[in-house]
Amino acid sequence: MKIHRRQIMGGFAALSFSACANLPIEKNKLGQGKNNMKKPIIIAHRGASGYRPEHTLASYELAIAQNCDFIEPDLVITKDGHLICRHENNISETTNVAMHPEFAGRKTTKIVDGESMTGWFTEDFTLAEIKTLRAKERLPQLRHDNTNYDNQFEVPTFEEVLQLREKKSKELGREIGVYPETKHPSYFAKNGLYYDDALLAHLDKYGLNSNDAPVFIQSFETQNLKKLSQKTKVKLIQLMQEDDGPWDSQEKWVVTYKSMTSKEGLKEIAKYAYGIGPQKTMILPRDANNKSTLPTNLVKDAHESGLKLHPWTFRAENYFLPLEYQNGDKNDTKFMALHGDLASEIRLFIELGVDGVFCDFPDIAFNAINAA
Repeated sequence: MKIHRRQIMGGFAALSFSACANLPIEKNKLGQGKNNMKKPIIIAHRGASGYRPEHTLASYELAIAQNCDFIEPDLVITKDGHLICRHENNISETTNVAMHPEFAGRKTTKIVDGESMTGWFTEDFTLAEIKTLRAKERLPQLRHDNTNYDNQFEVPTFEEVLQLREKKSKELGREIGVYPETKHPSYFAKNGLYYDDALLAHLDKYGLNSNDAPVFIQSFETQNLKKLSQKTKVKLIQLMQEDDGPWDSQEKWVVTYKSMTSKEGLKEIAKYAYGIGPQKTMILPRDANNKSTLPTNLVKDAHESGLKLHPWTFRAENYFLPLEYQNGDKNDTKFMALHGDLASEIRLFIELGVDGVFCDFPDIAFNAINAA
């Protein structure tokens, strides 16, 4: 799943907060799109990324211990075609690559999905070179405790994640699911690197390339999902966010994610996908004061189109929570990093009828869902 840098780096001074308020949503507005599942699934977003540096085997293993249903690896591609787990192909913020003088000359500027960025990119490294790096916390301002684990863990391959899933499923006597995201597939394709064959080969190898396997494949782009729908029976999820649109479809987002949430757009998605992964504010918007407003019809409309909904991303820090769920003194310099009432936010979305949640704190999600 992704969150724009402006939401992470620029928000500490930009957001305006006042005293916490009661929920603005009346009970008779809830449950209009109620799902038919016994319990929504818990998708460990990049593992238990609230407690360990994201996309590490340590993060995934902790998520499993915290009773998640699925672990979620974002996938990018190396120079020699291996699938590895990173949030972005620019690994400047999530590894210690800058500490490796032998790679100093590979720092460069590239345009990825219309955004200019400078750093080190996975497509310029072989897997063997990637394995010399170590992961670090991506959000040190918010998750300072996680920096205690910096420079300890390797960057895992997708195959290593599948091996962990298989091992833990046998040990625990329950199926752990895997929920990979293909990052920037059209960008990689222009560089001669492709997801489909390697992704499906790995799923084949571990007996997961079927409709009833505990697997979802997700993407913010559309064409790759449509192509995958002709190659595999694995369930596909169309990701979407409030702004912009699928990068692979057109320039300047003539087709926007917002237009894709219309009844006609959802019916089109249902032709190739099992469900959608919307930004959670597409279900429950916020006003200018960061306070939740009334829910949209997205849950109801998606369910009527035969689609499941797995919104993202549920995080415990005040920085990410709506006003009514924040805790602590707003004058505290650490206010943004303090934990608010994430459990109540999750329970509200369950009442709204979602079918699963992407969450950085699987233990909180588990307790919230089982108490709902």
